[in-house]
Amino acid sequence: MEAGNQTGILEFILLGFSEDPELQPFISGLFLSMFLITVLGNLLIILAICSDPHLHTPMYFFLSNLSLVDISFSSTIVPRMLVSIHTENKAISYMDCLTQVYFSMFFPILDTLLLTVMAYDRFVAICHPLHYMVIMNPPLCGLLVFVTWFIGVMTSLLHIFLMMHLRFCGDLKIPHFFCELTQILKLACSDTFLNSTLIYFMTGVLGVFPLVGILFSYSRIASSIRKMSSAGGRQKAFSTCGSHLSVVSLFYGTGVGVYFTSAVTHSPKKVSVASVMYTVVTPMLNPFIYSLRNKDVKGALGRLFSRVASCL
Repeated sequence: MEAGNQTGILEFILLGFSEDPELQPFISGLFLSMFLITVLGNLLIILAICSDPHLHTPMYFFLSNLSLVDISFSSTIVPRMLVSIHTENKAISYMDCLTQVYFSMFFPILDTLLLTVMAYDRFVAICHPLHYMVIMNPPLCGLLVFVTWFIGVMTSLLHIFLMMHLRFCGDLKIPHFFCELTQILKLACSDTFLNSTLIYFMTGVLGVFPLVGILFSYSRIASSIRKMSSAGGRQKAFSTCGSHLSVVSLFYGTGVGVYFTSAVTHSPKKVSVASVMYTVVTPMLNPFIYSLRNKDVKGALGRLFSRVASCL
């Protein structure tokens, strides 16, 4: 099959994890369970934050946005894969694949930037507690979230714009369970130098620089905590940062794991399995991390369940 731009391209083939029919029910059940847990867990976090006035603070405003992004990211990938398994049809149209590429880049970018904003929020809260509400005022919080979404939209659109000018020919089988940009570039007949350059550049700008910002924020936070004379104050500071640090470690740890897996192995299946960690497992675990390690969220969830039970 040969085409210039998107014209003439009918479909790609997503090979998934395995072609063994006996494994399909297990894979389908596993991913359906993880997807439902992801949606339910993150939805409960959003509802708890929205319904509890005690959580109407900048930190939980950013957390609700992070939960929304996690739901959206999983919804971009998992339902399409489940339909493919159920219908035994691995084909995906060019435009559907392009859409999946867009959102599979867009939401991880939002994750990265929101985690950076949340680190800045913790830095202000602990290092400048008396000026926290003045600095982290509602207009600034709204602006920070808007900027993260704007950067995500424009960066993803730029990748899609370059991808739409590629020609594809021959075997259009993608050895993955979703349309992942680097895998699709391997199928292109035309030059992908600009696409690859943009990927490396944006990985540096939107991957490394936010991580440096997070590490800098926590270095200042650690310095402030050491200066605290009260053990209770130190414990409270650690408790407010512990959940965020766990999520950051999980997010970047899985991302680095996928990168090194793809670098050291030539097995597409191993890369696909590693990709499950950041596309499915991380969004599923985030609500547990925040609900189990954060007393405010646990209290809000308890009050939410109590109100629901009283209405039944």
